[in-house]
Amino acid sequence: MSIIGVIAAVAIVGCTGCLMGFFLCFASEKFKVEVDEREDAILEVLPGNNCGGCGYAGCSGLAAAIVKGEAPVNGCPVGGAPVGAKIGEIMGVEAEETVRKVAFVKCAGTCEKAKKDYEYAGVEDCRAMAYVPGGGPKACSYGCMGYGSCVAACPFDAIHIVDGIAKVDKEACKACGKCVETCPRHLIELIPYEAKLAVACSSEDKGPKVMKVCEVGCIGCKLCEKQCQFDAIHVLDNVAHIDQEKCTGCGACAAKCPKKIITMVG
Repeated sequence: MSIIGVIAAVAIVGCTGCLMGFFLCFASEKFKVEVDEREDAILEVLPGNNCGGCGYAGCSGLAAAIVKGEAPVNGCPVGGAPVGAKIGEIMGVEAEETVRKVAFVKCAGTCEKAKKDYEYAGVEDCRAMAYVPGGGPKACSYGCMGYGSCVAACPFDAIHIVDGIAKVDKEACKACGKCVETCPRHLIELIPYEAKLAVACSSEDKGPKVMKVCEVGCIGCKLCEKQCQFDAIHVLDNVAHIDQEKCTGCGACAAKCPKKIITMVG
């Protein structure tokens, strides 16, 4: 190849490179996504667990939603009030007061208290019990199966299987709601951290049937309801429910309960 050919080839490559460079610069300016500086600031404040308890895919999703006004500044259940206050400062608004919550398992049917229809040996996953005869070996069709789907779902190591049922570590729980979503029998609910009492049963069966399968199941006797002076507890669908906004934690209902199923939280 002659020297002229070499120079021509270099010139063509050089021109092509320059044109591509100009095009990329133009495209980067034309199509760049503007990121609000507050979004990065909020992301720095958030815990970074990416648990999804806020309802978004992760912390970055929540940060973007807060900046857009689509989520409250106190939308992170893990960070709670302290994080909400910091985000409020970034956004120039005052964070509303939030009530700290914790998960509570509405079942006390331990290995000793709840009867089994048969012994099970297989996949230890509560959700898999839908394919097992009777929905699992436990005779109570409402009780905790104890195979730990909630344990696997918790990103904070706040729930464990103890004596055949799930138990929540009140101090470790961040109320992200992952265990609530995972439990196939909907036994776990979020209640106020300051709650004094809760009913550790979910069975909607009538008393005689409950007593056949569990020693500590709610029998719907309504003694608790009659004892409460604050109209804070009622039996609905054969099981007692506490209105935490009305409950004063006096313990009168727990003292009267024949099955001792109304327990101190924590």
